[in-house]
Amino acid sequence: MDAPTKITQLREALNYHIYRYYVLEQPTLSDGAYDALFDQLVALEAAHPDLVTADSPTQRVGGGVQDKFVKVTHPAPMLSLAKATEPAELIAWESRNRKLLPEDTLLDYIVEPKIDGLTVVLHYENGVFVQGATRGNGEIGEDITQNLRTLNAVPGRIPVDPDSDVPPPARLVVRGEAYFPLDKWAAFNDALAEAGEKTYMNPRNAASGSLRQLDSSITAARPLTLFVYDFVVADGIDIPTQADRLNYLRQIGFPVAADSQQCATIEDVIATYQAWLTKRNSINYEVDGLVIKINDQTIADRLGFTGKDPRGAVAMKFPAQEKTTKLLAADVNVGRTGTLAPLARLEPVELGGVIVRNATLHNYSEIANKDIRIGDTVIVKRAGDVIPYIVGPVPELRDGSEQIITPPAICPACGSPATQPEGEIAIYCDNAACPDQLVRRIEYFVGRTAMDIGGFGTKTGGILVENGLVSDIASIYTLDQQQDELLALEGFKAKKVDNLLTGIAASKAQPADRVLTAIGIRYVGGVIAKLLLAHVGSIDALGEQSADQLEAIDGVGPQIARSITTWFANERNRDLIARLKAADLQFTLYIPTSDLTNASLADRTFVITGTLPTLSRTAAKALIEQHGGKVTSAVSQKTDYLLAGEKAGSKRTKAEKLNIPILDEAALLTMIDERL
Repeated sequence: MDAPTKITQLREALNYHIYRYYVLEQPTLSDGAYDALFDQLVALEAAHPDLVTADSPTQRVGGGVQDKFVKVTHPAPMLSLAKATEPAELIAWESRNRKLLPEDTLLDYIVEPKIDGLTVVLHYENGVFVQGATRGNGEIGEDITQNLRTLNAVPGRIPVDPDSDVPPPARLVVRGEAYFPLDKWAAFNDALAEAGEKTYMNPRNAASGSLRQLDSSITAARPLTLFVYDFVVADGIDIPTQADRLNYLRQIGFPVAADSQQCATIEDVIATYQAWLTKRNSINYEVDGLVIKINDQTIADRLGFTGKDPRGAVAMKFPAQEKTTKLLAADVNVGRTGTLAPLARLEPVELGGVIVRNATLHNYSEIANKDIRIGDTVIVKRAGDVIPYIVGPVPELRDGSEQIITPPAICPACGSPATQPEGEIAIYCDNAACPDQLVRRIEYFVGRTAMDIGGFGTKTGGILVENGLVSDIASIYTLDQQQDELLALEGFKAKKVDNLLTGIAASKAQPADRVLTAIGIRYVGGVIAKLLLAHVGSIDALGEQSADQLEAIDGVGPQIARSITTWFANERNRDLIARLKAADLQFTLYIPTSDLTNASLADRTFVITGTLPTLSRTAAKALIEQHGGKVTSAVSQKTDYLLAGEKAGSKRTKAEKLNIPILDEAALLTMIDERL
């Protein structure tokens, strides 16, 4: 198969599986199989850059900074809707419409969730996504095409299903709402607070801020998604009902809210609204009401407008879920990276069916700006009906006994001085041995994106800290000297202890960039860790760099440089580094394969399958690459060795048919030792 044909085939397959995963929520491909297809496409496009197109799945990752947002004139006005707040207003709305229609007109309705996100307008030409814009003022929006391309929920080409017999219209413009799923927004906002960055007040602001980033790689890193709910332009498409329009949009690959519902009468609409008052608390997106549309769009168009509002639709708002209560105290919560964040203790209040006792105050700068004081009567709201936060105080109810909230001077957990780096909002405890940070640091250190230690979950970390067996992340690597103590713990049977120690030992093969990531220096995640080590070579060398030297690295700004130099200046942290190095963790960046002509596994291609006895796949891959080998995802005649563990499956069968040597973990380690 020639490259253009193969590339087209891979793009169609990947786009289809993206559609099944993000739109239908019915994946039929494992993550590993998807990654294998994606890697093939990346390799082919790298070899044939002239064949890269904007709708390729590889272009979703984002990158590049826009000088400014270009203005986009919408093909039709993006109108707002008249609002109702009581069921009686819905009955009055229908009554007004009936007066403008023939007496025997039959009306039914579509009820859709009113998602509180950012309205976007997507343009397609001959099935290809060519432009995306914000709603703006309804007539002119901002071009955010590159940012929208990073959303997996936005089809790069329609129809998404390569076997579909539905031809795309020559020109299609659709309207939808980009939003943050609530479960992911909470974690995202917490991560911002932990990093000392500005947080978002609610998911809507987070969606708007994320899609209006000048650097699309920032958008790509955020868990945004989308629902589409109407046409703006659809050349050659005549679909008279809103129900059929939603079905058509879903059929050609757009995500459509499954919570939309068809109602035969206005009384059914009101019953649906009443049901939503309870249902809204279990939906994974922020919804502030319902949109009720006359299903027959011919009738809706005939009704026209009143002012700028179409008569054929109305927004039924939900009651605001906010109440007032007393702020009893402002505690200090210590985060994983040492962030000292304020946490409100409230006089208990019922809010949306939940008793709220705590609420976020985000940071001390926000407290000062809003002039929130202990003893205040405060307005509490549940953002998206999930995360309680304080909107602000009610100053009129003050009696003079209220106390100003001051930032902490010391860490409440360890007594170390609190610091606030210049230009940052957050306040920190820089003691890596701080007990309140310890369990969170361990959880991060052993996690999949860091050292990937199997059998070492959050619960295990908490038990080990509580029993004094782990005092910091370096002491994880002395647990093999405390087997009797481990076996004495409740629930720690011999097999569990053996698996735990095996996972710890295997993690020593993790590459240096993972070690640097796992250490947990503020602002140094996986991408930055690789970037730093690519320039300085080792973690030891990184600790010797000045802020100016670090800032000279493209992609490292003053905030990151200051965080690194401050961290390495701390004596406790330098001691931690020395102990991790003594535990034989990898501190030096692996030499690029191109420079490993004399390495033990040079010019050898491996495929890994099954469950190995001590090494995770990530660790095994890192070990092979460290010694000059290459790891691919699929067995072929170019494969030199198959590294196989238990339950190897079809890859082993294929390797046997091709007479490819099959190694177990012990044989791989022997091969490396013999060739060193």
